[in-house]
Amino acid sequence: MASFSFGSGNAAKLLRIPLYVAGRVGTLLVPRGSRWVFGCGAGVGDGALALQRLAAAEGHDTLWLTSSDREDRDAAALGLRAVRKGGLRGWWATARARVIVVTHGLGDVNRYAIPGGFVVQLWHGIPLKRIGLDSPATTQVPAVPGAPLLRRLIGILYRRAARRIRVLPAASHRSRGRLESAFALGDGRVVVTGEPRVDVLSVGEPDERRATASALLGRAVGEIPDTTRTILYAPTWRDGAIDPAVPDAEQWIEIIRLLEQRDAVLLVRSHPLGEGGYAPPLPSRRVRMLSASIVSDVTPVLPAVDVLITDYSSLAYDVGLLRMPVLYLAPDADEYARTRGFYGRFRDVAGDDAAEGWGDLLPQLSELLGDDGVSAARSQRSATLSAEMHAFRDGRNTRRVYETIRARGIPAPKGAV
Repeated sequence: MASFSFGSGNAAKLLRIPLYVAGRVGTLLVPRGSRWVFGCGAGVGDGALALQRLAAAEGHDTLWLTSSDREDRDAAALGLRAVRKGGLRGWWATARARVIVVTHGLGDVNRYAIPGGFVVQLWHGIPLKRIGLDSPATTQVPAVPGAPLLRRLIGILYRRAARRIRVLPAASHRSRGRLESAFALGDGRVVVTGEPRVDVLSVGEPDERRATASALLGRAVGEIPDTTRTILYAPTWRDGAIDPAVPDAEQWIEIIRLLEQRDAVLLVRSHPLGEGGYAPPLPSRRVRMLSASIVSDVTPVLPAVDVLITDYSSLAYDVGLLRMPVLYLAPDADEYARTRGFYGRFRDVAGDDAAEGWGDLLPQLSELLGDDGVSAARSQRSATLSAEMHAFRDGRNTRRVYETIRARGIPAPKGAV
């Protein structure tokens, strides 16, 4: 079952209003220093890690803020100085920081110590589904008396929080418009620099990227022979609802039969906020879990993947940087368009052949794996979609974001020439 929904999250936000007020008073009394702090709602990784690496290399004092034992271990393994974001230490670290870098929301760091900091919101994907203020889901509250008033209050709080953002990188001018609308930001705060999180898909030679990614994947799920094709199934989050495409027992039999016939492995990447229910009824080495509890950041693994299956995930835009063919499995596209909404039409991204169930998808997958011409056509379609949404593919997105931050008043580290 899913572990989070907008409704429950917004209810908790309203209950924390006194803590926000107390934190605001505290930040008025505590002077900010020169440190950069980093947090990521998905764990230690994503664009925040790329920017932290560059900022540290440039000589800045950096600190990672964690939220679990697992993140503590991951940070230590990467050689990052870290403290827990909660409690007094996390509040103090955030309150004293000059630059605050997040990828999901202000709760990636200590949310009560944000005022006065230079907030960099890296976000975590090019929006296909509507996000922020563009989606009615964002201001959901539980069904209680006064719910309309509470939704209005949540909208006000969301806009006030978004106004704290000083830099929000966009992958392209098309993506910039979506982000400006979703966060109600103008005045040049959303900048087309490319996204740091996808630099790993552009740096180096393709063979080198594949070898590095294959090593990461092997450590996570076990070795996969070089001749075996790797398929990634990555459904998106449905705000607490169950994914309607979770295979039943009979469908799992058909899936595994096809994987055996085509010598392929299926990696199941359920959304970090929607895990559960995806394992086949009987264990099979042809199906392996790749959840966020195993690999927090999937992007560095993508060069080891041959085919993506998704519904509305922004991964559909990213894998085009690798010319990876994509199949779409979206049994609830009409309902999702009504309740969550898309930027543009889903058909413009997925084409006219998006599958409504595994019965429709498996023949497409079999044809893709068995016909080089079909694979090439799907690859070209993926690359074309990506080119429309990613303005840069030179591996320098992180550098452009860093230079934008510096150009907006953040000084060089002490001792820098």
